Amino acid sequence: MMLVDTSAWVRHFARRDPFDLREFCPAEERVLCLPVYQEILQGIREEGAFRRIRDSLDAAVFVEEPMERSLFFEAAQLYRLTRRSGHTVRSGTDCLIAACAIRHNLPVLHHDRDFPAIAAISTLREIGAHAAVVDP
Repeated sequence: MMLVDTSAWVRHFARRDPFDLREFCPAEERVLCLPVYQEILQGIREEGAFRRIRDSLDAAVFVEEPMERSLFFEAAQLYRLTRRSGHTVRSGTDCLIAACAIRHNLPVLHHDRDFPAIAAISTLREIGAHAAVVDP
């Protein structure tokens, strides 16, 4: 099982410089958390695509549903520790996603510079999607 970050989904669906998620894990092993769900849906402009993708995502396996207050505390701690190490995470949402992954011992597949910094100060396992580029 692998938690797929929004940045990996965006890269997967990109017209320029896409990559294939199947190179990392089959669809049935992909896991979502609610912050990723929100980020994906809020970025969709066209209503038909919004409904199709929402229906597809609603069939996925989710972790941390509902989300507990303690998860937000853990995310805040990740943010603080990462900043203390010299790297300011650009989005607190990445810390929330990382906290979900850590809590469930899942690696995060991403295309984001913040996850390696979070992993450096925590037990987060991260897999950068930078190397798996396919021709469009």
